[in-house]
Amino acid sequence: MTIRWTYAFIDRPAPLLGRARDFWTAVTDTRLSEPRGERGEFATLLPAGGADACVKLQGVDSGNGGAHLDFAVEDVRRFVDGALRLGARTVADHQDWAVLRSPAGQAFCAVPWDGESVRPPVVRGSRLDQVCVDVPPSRYAAEVAFWSALLSDWTSRPGSLPEFHAVVPPGGLPVRVLLQRLGDERPVAAHLDLACVDVEATRADHERLGAVPVSRGAHWTVLRDPAGGTYCLTGRDPESGGLPGAV
Repeated sequence: MTIRWTYAFIDRPAPLLGRARDFWTAVTDTRLSEPRGERGEFATLLPAGGADACVKLQGVDSGNGGAHLDFAVEDVRRFVDGALRLGARTVADHQDWAVLRSPAGQAFCAVPWDGESVRPPVVRGSRLDQVCVDVPPSRYAAEVAFWSALLSDWTSRPGSLPEFHAVVPPGGLPVRVLLQRLGDERPVAAHLDLACVDVEATRADHERLGAVPVSRGAHWTVLRDPAGGTYCLTGRDPESGGLPGAV
């Protein structure tokens, strides 16, 4: 099931969508498309210079939001059928696109490929290039197996720490998947990661634009955006997505 393009979706509470739009267009140096949907709940972040978009926004009705992936494929039905055989379940089937959930419950979508091929450049010293799926311990092994099989032509490998597993696309695709084993049992969720040349410089830049610090890890900093969603700045190469010095 070849993935031709990937989108990271920023899901934020609908009443706070304006704050999310202002913040995320600023930090990604993009402009907002015309809103779509019955209530204007969808929008695309459009990069400059002829590159193809790979980040979208969605206003959601419940919770604090999070993130999910859209996989653009040539044959949506084939992709959906394969995902279901691997243990996914259907949330909504619109024939030409579908919403599904992984075995642990993480939402993702299958959408038609529209010829996207040009990855947006690094901007402001960073690149939004990863959706991290936060998985409870009891579901982690099965979730790693699911994503590795679903994205079978990607590279599936252990992360830099035992609680991480990366599923990395071939060169040219803009968004990768990181699976993180949580320390306690709670529902699966997902957040966005940005690869940064200089985490501290990017953190200061984001705080000027309204983000607030939450915590720090081994090589990442957790922030909360003005719409209340958490995300991470990570000390990875924005071009390759890997840690400095990684092969």
